[in-house]
Order: sequence, then structure tokens, then C-alpha cells
Amino acid sequence: MTSTSSTPSHSLNGAFTTLSPAMQENILKAGYHTPTPIQEQAIPPILEGRDLVGTAQTGTGKTAAFVLPMLNRLQKAEGKGRAPRSLILAPTRELAIQIGESLDTYGHHSPHVHTVIFGGVSQFHQVKAVRKGIDVLVATPGRLLDLMSQDHISLEAVEFFVLDEMDRMLDMGFLPDIKRVLKQISKERQTLFFSATMSARIEQIASNMVKDPVRIAIAPDKPAVERIQQTVLFVDPSDKLKVLVPHLERTPGKAIVFLQMKYAANKVVDRLNKEGIDATAIHGNKSQAARVRALDGFREGRYQVLVATDVAARGIDVDDISLVVNFDMPVEAETYVHRIGRTARAGAEGEAISLCSPMDRAYLTAIEKLLGHEVPADLEHDLHSEEARVSTLKPRVPGQGRKGPHPKNRSRTKPSQRRDRRRRR
Repeated sequence: MTSTSSTPSHSLNGAFTTLSPAMQENILKAGYHTPTPIQEQAIPPILEGRDLVGTAQTGTGKTAAFVLPMLNRLQKAEGKGRAPRSLILAPTRELAIQIGESLDTYGHHSPHVHTVIFGGVSQFHQVKAVRKGIDVLVATPGRLLDLMSQDHISLEAVEFFVLDEMDRMLDMGFLPDIKRVLKQISKERQTLFFSATMSARIEQIASNMVKDPVRIAIAPDKPAVERIQQTVLFVDPSDKLKVLVPHLERTPGKAIVFLQMKYAANKVVDRLNKEGIDATAIHGNKSQAARVRALDGFREGRYQVLVATDVAARGIDVDDISLVVNFDMPVEAETYVHRIGRTARAGAEGEAISLCSPMDRAYLTAIEKLLGHEVPADLEHDLHSEEARVSTLKPRVPGQGRKGPHPKNRSRTKPSQRRDRRRRR
């Protein structure tokens, strides 16, 4: 429907003008005027009650694309103890929290009540919020099933179901959990299915969850990866911090530094703080409260640098990240794309630097194979390691690094076989 109130809808464009006056006011307060392509194409059919399968890269505004029309369609529920009418499933607690923040922003002064539930923290306050009665439930699959098994949550009243970042759901092994959840939801629901990529497997899964859907695929004018200035620096492991600090010192905006190991993240933060660079860490050993404080401090600018393990690779929604550093090369090539995708969001430009040690060359080869081109090498930085120099000049052989074949091609042995080998040694 088109607004007929005193809301200054003339300041809004496109699909935003079809939303309620209160929703339009909240959009303006958030500082937006023109919908992104995914919002422009998704809002009208969602308002009509259609199922939807949407493909759009991270940072294109797809959260608002389903939150806005969903809130618009919900009517005020009567009484306390009401069961959720909308369910949004997200793969990570960080993404779930961010969806909750969007509900706060766009549902300001609305009668709709929402809560966010996820694992890793006490369930007490989450159960208490659900018992008070909610309209919208944002959840990670594991905690949702846990509370359902304890009879704290019923999904019988759900009429609006959203699956966000389905490709990440599959990566994390959540498909069986999602199927269990679906069995508890009415088949008459409206289903919205979003994914950053749409493989044949994801397409098949989507087709079994939706009815006569509207299909939207947003291909950016320039793919996000192509908007990122990518560079690889060949360094010895002991030189990584020496190389990292100068790059962070001359970075004008926020930066994320990705590592493999949790214990190393805190060490890097300590070193950066000693160098006068405000940094904080987020990883699996941090409590949920500590992770939220770190993300909030990073988002609000109290920290310039966020040091993270891959727990945060797909869960951080910050628009002004100008630099991503792969302090440790990712083991999986796809993770590289997810990591560097934290920059160059919403059409902006960005930079990604990878610190590649000689033993990481196989990982780099796999990344370049996935990208379809070599990552440009910076040979001008100061290399103290002769081994790194030799590695830089060594011709690249597809599937072969200095330490042997790519890890995916190595023969795999069972733990019992490895123990037998150690005994023989």
C-alpha cells in the first residue's frame, strides 16, 4: 500500500513508498532514502504474501529487504504468552544479533515484540523473553531446537519464515536442523529464502521449501571481489607482525585481521595496543558478552582494528571497513572470499592483504584457482627472510606448494592409523 499520512514519503524513493507511514518514518530516521536493488525487487512481492528466493551478496541490504515488509505485514497480537508469528533463522550468533538490531531500527515505536536466541550463553533470559510473548523470533538453529525440546518454544503460530545465508547454513552443517524446524511450521507459511550464492544443491533445497516463489538474483555491476584491491606479501612467519603494523598505521579506516588460532588473536591484539593501535579480539573462547562489547566498540569506532578468527568471517555487518588482512592464510579457498568480503560493502572500494609464508603456498594456489587469476604480489616490502624471497621467485605449480600438494589432495589417515605410526616411531 502507498502511504497517505503526513510522513514525508516524497523524501523516499521506489519500494520504500509502499510501506506504512511508521515504517517510512523509521527508514528516514535511519538515514536512508533510496532502496538497494534487492530491497526494490523484494519488498513488493513480500508485501503481497509471495514466497521468495533471493540471491544477493553480503552488504547489499538484504536484511532490510525482508525485515521491512515483514514488520509491515504483522498485525498487533493480543494478550500475553503469544507464540511467535515470524521466525528468522541465521547461521551465526553475530548475524542473529545484527538482524535483531535491524528489527530495533525499523520497528521503532511499533507494537511488535521480538527477541534473539543463540547458543553459548545461559538460556534463562532468552526463555524469560519468549514466555512474555513475542511476535518475531530470531534464532540460530541449535539453540532453537534445544528450547523447543524443552517445550519453551512452539512454532505452531509461525506464518512468516525466513532462512538467511543458506549457503553458510550448509557450510556449517545445519541442513538436518532446518528440516527438523520445518516439520513444526505450518505449510501455509510465507517463506523467504536468501543466499549469497545459488549452487545446484541450494537451488534444490530451496525448491522443496517454497511455493511458486518470486526469484531475485542481484548481480552487482562489479563483483565485490573485483572492487577489492588484493595483494599478497610473501613473508616469514616471524616477520608477520613487523609487516602488519605499518599497513595498519597508514590505514585511514577500520580494519579486520583474520587468524587461524584463538590464542594467537589475543597476542596480536596485545602487540597492536603496544604499538598505539586500538585493537580488540573476537573468537570462540570469548564470552558472548565480551564478543558483543568488542563488536560494538569496533562498529562505534572505539577500536580501529578487530582481530578475529573465522567465527566472524560471515557475521560482521560494518559498512566502513577499508582493510582486511589475512594474517594467516585460510585453509579453505572459499573462506578467503568470505573474509575479504567484509570490505568493499554496499558498492564501496576496499583493500585486502594476505601474509603468505612459504608453507602456505598451497593454500594461495587454491585461492587463485577459485578466483581464476593470480593475486598480485607486493615485492617491494622489506623481506628479512631469504626463504620468503626464494618462495616469491619460485614458479607457481597448480595444486603444488612448497610443502607438497594442496591439503585437499593429501591422503587422509584415520586417528588410529596415526597413533600406530607414532608407536612405530
